Amino acid sequence: MSKAMKKGAILAALIMSIGLAGCATTGQEKALEDRVAALESALSAAQSAAAAASSAASDASSAAQGAQNTANQAMQAASSAQACCDANGERISRMFEKANRK
Repeated sequence: MSKAMKKGAILAALIMSIGLAGCATTGQEKALEDRVAALESALSAAQSAAAAASSAASDASSAAQGAQNTANQAMQAASSAQACCDANGERISRMFEKANRK
């Protein structure tokens, strides 16, 4: 083979290897870009889930506060009813004692 043909073959091989390396790099970059896009999508989904969980927690807290207020009102009503019962019991006892004295 002539010297010119050898140089041409080497040059062609070099160009092809550079071209293949460029394809491999582009393939790696594409794979990296795909991973980044997948991670960004996962992050977005996680942020949406966190926002939904925060909203649900806020709703639950509001419901719990409402339940506590209702329980407090029930306790006040029960205390008032007990005080009334105690007063009636005392009144009946006094009336019974007064009736027995006569």
